[in-house]
Amino acid sequence: VQLVESGGGLVHSGGSLRLSCAAQHMNLDYYAIAWFRQAPGKEREGISCSDNSGSANYANSVKGRFTISRVQNTVYLQMNSLSPEDTAVYYCAVRYSFRPCVLDRWEYDYWGQGTQVTVSS
Repeated sequence: VQLVESGGGLVHSGGSLRLSCAAQHMNLDYYAIAWFRQAPGKEREGISCSDNSGSANYANSVKGRFTISRVQNTVYLQMNSLSPEDTAVYYCAVRYSFRPCVLDRWEYDYWGQGTQVTVSS
């Protein structure tokens, strides 16, 4: 099992980015998916997840701005209206589950390597 992330970078405040997470050697149909982020000196924060039915949850900090989706074996995070507070390393994660997803990092089995997102003011 391998998760390969891409799409991070530097963007101005108010801009958009789309992160991708390609799942290899696994069928995402059997997994809940999630995105986490970790800013310097802070705990890893769950920001969005989606279960097998397509239901999604979002942290209040990103609700209305970020959208999680999956197409075949790739997970996406569309991020709009970015602000400097969104600067962090972003990680995708999956867990083998048919239950509703949760934003708890300890519930996830496999992780991507992380991709840096920097938002300038």
